[in-house]
This record gives sequence, structure tokens and C-alpha cells, in this order.
Amino acid sequence: MILRRSFLSLPLLGLTPAMADTAPAGPPSASAPLALVMNSGAASVSVIDMNTKQVINTLPTYREPSHWVLTPDRSKLYICDASGNALFILDPITAQPIGHMTIADPYQLGYTPDQKYLVVNALRINHVDVYDGVTLKLVKRFAPGKMPSHLDFSPDSKWSFNSMQGSDSLVSFDLTGMTTRWSVKVGPTPAGVLWHRGKILVCIMGANGIVELDPLSGAILRHVETGKGAHNIFLTADKSTLYVSNRIGGSLAALDPETLAVRRVYKLPGGPDDIGVAPDGKLWIALRFAEAVAVLDPVSGNYDTIPVGRSPHGIFLNTEMRKPGKLTAEVL
Repeated sequence: MILRRSFLSLPLLGLTPAMADTAPAGPPSASAPLALVMNSGAASVSVIDMNTKQVINTLPTYREPSHWVLTPDRSKLYICDASGNALFILDPITAQPIGHMTIADPYQLGYTPDQKYLVVNALRINHVDVYDGVTLKLVKRFAPGKMPSHLDFSPDSKWSFNSMQGSDSLVSFDLTGMTTRWSVKVGPTPAGVLWHRGKILVCIMGANGIVELDPLSGAILRHVETGKGAHNIFLTADKSTLYVSNRIGGSLAALDPETLAVRRVYKLPGGPDDIGVAPDGKLWIALRFAEAVAVLDPVSGNYDTIPVGRSPHGIFLNTEMRKPGKLTAEVL
């Protein structure tokens, strides 16, 4: 049975520090394993019981939910609704709605490692916005190019790296002086970004692979073919594998994290997009064009699918809450 519960009946929350004190998350050990899937084409979030692989709840949003971020204290899960100009807020343990707040075009977002800033890529209106990480007040607005897409940070929180899908470029910002460090053409339609072993990796959808860049100069060091429409890149928590989702080609490439050599390619028709890793090692993968989530055994290569809403995009597993350290959509 699929239940439907509304975010929209909950109060609209302003950008105030008091948000950090509302509805703290319960103990992770007491939680049921849940997968939350952001259906960009259905204006909803599907909540899946990971044990039964059944959708048990559907939470409506305004228009186009896409990605997520945890608050630094892990008490809230923010889900972007870009064209709805809103962040929807859930308890990350129970998936219960807390509320929503107005924010300009949040497509992708992330806290700096020191939690000082929340950086938001506003893809539709071509802005990169830097908010205070506590008050969520706007600190700086950059207009670096067309369609800001994905982002990551240097470990010291000094720099951000933001892909511009519509400008075929990667832009780096200095978050200490709030200036632009460099802008480099990296190839047609760049998307996923990851800081990895002192370098920057960027997925290039129009060039069917990833590029590696020097974070100091922005110089391109090498290109690695992974598959058609390379969209996003993820590093497993044990740092043993890099996964690249090749959305157009319908595949998932597993890379050696040191050499970037492709170890294995899994065929996944339906446009694989974002990924989560369950405690049993299985990969939960949003299939953007198939209205489904795939649950893949990376050892055997076998997978099951679970129907969800149209254009499933971001995916969050609450089992990630059991892990220590920083949790982001790019590091599984």
C-alpha cells in the first residue's frame, strides 16, 4: 500500500537560526532502513522500505525535487525543489516532514567541510549563492556562467568547484575572499564534481567520461572514457571504488580510485543517475528515464528494480546516518 502525506500542510519556515532547534532526529539504531528518492518529474519524494523494497509513502513537493544535503548536526535533511524555489525539510531517520522554506532556485547544494557556508547552485537563474551555514543568510551571489550544476569543495573549505552545464566550464571560487579563482572550459555539458586525492574530477556528459584537473591552476591533466553521457561520480566510504553513472549510455562504470582505470561496467538501461550504498554493499541507483530505482549487487552484477515517480533523480539512504564523519551526496 502506498501512503501519501503532504509537506504542504506544514508551516512555511523562514531562514532563521531557530530551525536548528526543531525536530531533532531520533537514534539511528532505532530506525527502519529507508530510501528516499527525489522524483524530479513527479514533484514528489518516494519513501521506500529497504527491507521489503516497497514504496510506503509519497511526499509531494512543489515542482522539481532534485538533490539533498544533511544539516551539519544531521538533524534535518534538506531536499532541493529548484523551480519551486524551496527546500523541503525531513527528519532523515524517519522521513517525516518537518516543513519547507523559501530559497532561490536550489538545484544542487553543499555545506563546506568546516560548515561555515552552504553553497547553492541555482541552475535555472544562473547563480551560485553562498549562505551563512548557521543563519542561512545570503553572503555572496556569483554569476559565473550558464546552468550551475554540481559542486564540491577543497578539504580546507577555502575553495569551491562548480560545474556550469550551459557554459561547458568548471569555475572555482575562493570562499575566504569571495572571489572567482579561475574558470576553465572542460568539455560539453559538465555535471558531477568530486575532490579526489588532491585533484578535481568532473563528469563531462558530452564527452562520455571524466576529466581530472589541477585544483590550483585549473589545468586539465587527463580524460578517462567511462561511457556515454557521464553524469555523476561517487566515491565509496571505504575509498575502494569510484562509480560514474553514464546516464545516456545506460551504464555504471567502476573505476580504480588511484589509477582511474575502468575495472568493470554494469549495464543499467534507464538512465542511471544518483547512487546510495546500503550496509549490505548493494547500490541503490536512481534510473532517471525508467521511473524506477535499481538495487544492484556489484559482485554478481544482478539487480532488481522498484517503481517510483517520474524522473527519479537524487537518492538518500537513511542507513548512511550510521556512518561517522561528513555525509554528502557524492561520497557514499
